[in-house]
Amino acid sequence: MAATSRPEQPRDDIPDELDSQHIVRRLIGFAILIAVVAIAVISLPGLGSLRHRFSVVDWRLLIAIAALKLASCLANIVAFRDVFCPRMSWRFSYRLGMAEQATNVLLPTGGAGGLALGAWALHQGGMDSEAIGRRSVAFFVLTSLPNFALTVVIGPLLLLHLLTGTDPVVWTVVFTAMAVATSALTALLPLILRRLAHNRFQGRLTGKLRIIIVSLAGGIRDVGTLIRERRWKAILGALGYLLFDIGALLVAFAAFGSHHALGPIVFGYIIGQLGGLIPLPGGVGGTDGGLIGALVLYGSPLATATAAVLAYRVFQVAVPAILGSIAFVGLRHTLTGVNAPRLTTDDGGLCADDAPQTEEHAPSTSR
Repeated sequence: MAATSRPEQPRDDIPDELDSQHIVRRLIGFAILIAVVAIAVISLPGLGSLRHRFSVVDWRLLIAIAALKLASCLANIVAFRDVFCPRMSWRFSYRLGMAEQATNVLLPTGGAGGLALGAWALHQGGMDSEAIGRRSVAFFVLTSLPNFALTVVIGPLLLLHLLTGTDPVVWTVVFTAMAVATSALTALLPLILRRLAHNRFQGRLTGKLRIIIVSLAGGIRDVGTLIRERRWKAILGALGYLLFDIGALLVAFAAFGSHHALGPIVFGYIIGQLGGLIPLPGGVGGTDGGLIGALVLYGSPLATATAAVLAYRVFQVAVPAILGSIAFVGLRHTLTGVNAPRLTTDDGGLCADDAPQTEEHAPSTSR
C-alpha cells in the first residue's frame, strides 16, 4: 500500500529539548568548549609535557581517527535499522540514527536524549509505543553486549598474564566480576520480569509499569532471537560500533608516538567509558576523566593518555555532533511536514511487524 494512501494522523510537537534551535545552541557551546580546552593546553603553566605531546603529533593519523569514528557511527546505524525496521529506507535510517547519536553527545542526559528523539521520531512515523520500547531495549542491549563480552574475555587473559602490560589485579578482578554478574543478570531478567508480571501482585501493577516490564523482558529476548537467527547486519553493526571506536583510540595513541600493549588499553577503554553514564553534555568531564584515569591505571603515562584521549574525544564528539545535527534538520522536515509519510520505508509500509518473532511477540487477540 502506498504511503500517500494512508489517512493523515495528528502529529505531536517535538519536545523542547530536541528543538533544532536548542541543538544548534548546544553545538555552538561545544565548539566554544573545544576552543577553551585548546587555549588552556597552549597557555596554562604546568602542562609542558602535554604541549610537547601535541607538538610531535602525526597529523595524518588524526584523519584516520575521524574516519574510524565515522565508520563507528555508520555501523551503529546499520544495527539500528536491522533492529527497528529492516525495511526502513537507508536515508531515513541514516537521518534518525545519526541524529540520535548527535543528541546523545549534545544533551546532558547520560545517553537518554537519543532514546527520546528516537521514540518521538518513530512515534511520528506510526510505530506504537510498545514496539518502540521493546526495540529500544533490544538495541541498547545488543550494542552493549560487545563491551561486556570483551571485558569477560580480556579480564581473565590479563589475570593469567596471557596478555602483556600492566595489570592491577584487584581492579581487573572487580571489573571482570561486575561484567560477568551484569551479563548473568541480564540473561535472567526476562524470567524474573515474567514472574513479576504474573505473580499474585499483578493486579497492583499500573499500566505504565506493566508496559515497562513487558518491553524490558521482550527486548532482551529479542536480542537472543537476533543472535540465533544470525541477523548479521544487527550483529556486525553492534560489533563495528565498538571496534571502530576502540580503533580510533588506538590510532590516537599511535598519533602521539605511543604503542602500548593492546589488552590493557582495550580493558581501560571499556572501564573508562563508564564515565559517559554521568549526565553531562557529550560526557565531557565524565568520559574524559574516566578514560584517562583507567588508561593510567593500566599503564599509560599520564601525558600520553591525556593527549590521546583529548584527540580521540574531539572526534568522538564532533563527528556525530556535526553530521547528526545536519541529519536532524532533514529528519524533522520529513516527519513534521504537512504531507509527511507515516514512515519512510523502501516500500512505503509500516514496521510494526518487523521485530524478531518470539512467543511473546506474537500478535495478541486481546488488543
